[in-house]
Amino acid sequence: METVTLKINGQTVEAPKGSTILEAAHLAHINIPTLCYLKDINEIGACRICVVEVKGARSLVASCVYPVAENMEVYTNTEKVLDSRKKTLQLLLSNHNKSCLSCIRSRDCELQKLCKDLKVDNEDYYKGEQIHSEIDHSAAHMYRDNSKCILCRRCVAVCEKVQSVGVIGANERGFKTQIGCAFEMGLGETSCVSCGQCIAVCPTGALAEKNYTKQVFDAIADPDKIVFVQTAPAVRAALGECFDYPIGTNVQGKMVAALRLLGFDKVFDTNFSADLTIMEEAHELIDRIQNNGTLPLITSCSPGWINYCEHYFPEMTENLSSCKSPQQMFGAITKTYYAEKMNIDPAKIVMVSIMPCTAKKYEIGRDNQNAAGVPDVDIAITTRELAQMIDQQGINFRSLPDETFDDPLGMSSGAAVIFGATGGVMEAALRTAIWKLTGENNDAPIDFTTVRGMEGIKEASLLLNGTTLNIAVASGLKNAKELLLRVQRGEKNYHFIEIMGCPGGCINGGGQPHVSASIRNFEDIRALRAKVLYEQDAHNPIRRSHENPYIKTVYAEYLGSPGSKKAHQILHTTYVKRHVN
Repeated sequence: METVTLKINGQTVEAPKGSTILEAAHLAHINIPTLCYLKDINEIGACRICVVEVKGARSLVASCVYPVAENMEVYTNTEKVLDSRKKTLQLLLSNHNKSCLSCIRSRDCELQKLCKDLKVDNEDYYKGEQIHSEIDHSAAHMYRDNSKCILCRRCVAVCEKVQSVGVIGANERGFKTQIGCAFEMGLGETSCVSCGQCIAVCPTGALAEKNYTKQVFDAIADPDKIVFVQTAPAVRAALGECFDYPIGTNVQGKMVAALRLLGFDKVFDTNFSADLTIMEEAHELIDRIQNNGTLPLITSCSPGWINYCEHYFPEMTENLSSCKSPQQMFGAITKTYYAEKMNIDPAKIVMVSIMPCTAKKYEIGRDNQNAAGVPDVDIAITTRELAQMIDQQGINFRSLPDETFDDPLGMSSGAAVIFGATGGVMEAALRTAIWKLTGENNDAPIDFTTVRGMEGIKEASLLLNGTTLNIAVASGLKNAKELLLRVQRGEKNYHFIEIMGCPGGCINGGGQPHVSASIRNFEDIRALRAKVLYEQDAHNPIRRSHENPYIKTVYAEYLGSPGSKKAHQILHTTYVKRHVN
């Protein structure tokens, strides 16, 4: 690899040719602050926070886009540089809603941190006109408060370049510029897919999920309600970050303990219904292959992806698995089988789900999600909202003992937990589908490493009883779009496709803890979180969904068999061909 040698603050640095000053500084353990920059996504040099001095240059340069050169001399913290950054922050604050104490991002805001680091307070340095904006509450999953927007355009970039949705952009020009939708439509009037990736990358409180923690507390306090909670696999891999644990720490035991302290009547694991999903989906895959059904079969676990398919590829909704997502399956089986078994009126059950995904807030209101005549899931909250509840109740999370989920809906296989990472649903399904197809069990493969990893698109072929099974995995909707176009153009012939709406899968969902750009740009948080799930899978004595004893019991006592009429009534759903707004 060809390199160049330069000096940064007098320190000799060797960096790959083509690197930016920002990247070279990182190699030298020198931090240059940024606001708009997201590596490979939003490299526009617009915010001017990352400016540095380069010897011989006529003005300060944006380090995030300025390339290094041989013998370059760079200074990142001169008086001129610091003064420029301070003035930029002061100008941003001049048109900013400074209600920091009550802001959802207080103490977790990149703008706030920069102001603290550079000693910029909320004094009105540049008094003048301010842009008036109304909060957009039209979407089911989130709201936009442009009074806190700093026009970094990260949300615009991730929506267009990563998710291929592009429903937001810059409206007006000059001082009147604001981020919004075409023709000033509310976000809920567009073909937004509710993935929440814009929230995940926003550096301030301009974007946030709709908060339903009060409704959860109200339900727990209601003596006439029985409140159950389920937690998705990716939550345990990220919740600890809200309590200062390193990225990639498994806090499952403490999470369960915290949920009990919050007052939930039962603490269950969505992994149980992930196993249930595999039983139904593996049966569906085999049925379509053997009976000339619509192929490729495409997974249906990710509601962001389902939204995208219905809006942007409506002709391929026939390819979608009819299985409900694990969140919805869990609510459905709880309010039918479990309620009947425990003699509980389903109408008295409040099912709360803790999810890494903002699209789950939208999903609970979809049609055909009421197997017991009441909603399968009543309230969906994010990992971030759970952390807020724990803080609000004064629970010392780090001091909690490790506790276990309640049975029977707390037992799961290793296959279920890897649902949270891209490729995990595919691998879990293959473990059971191959067993069904070959009649093998102990000798059937368990680890399918070809579908693991953070690549946007992965492909593999398996030879089973003389038949080749072609599979593909995509995460992030831009990659999903490319994969589906290959299928439509006849370039690829797959039997089974897994698609996750968020890059890397649920571990990188729009409801996961915020991670600042200074970390996102240089660490793969997706891989660190995924490692938690694969380690939990590897240490689980039960690694195939069909081996979960409680799954066997549910089918024996209630559902009959995978794909049965009763299973379809409770665990399956339908889709709608929509249009793009």
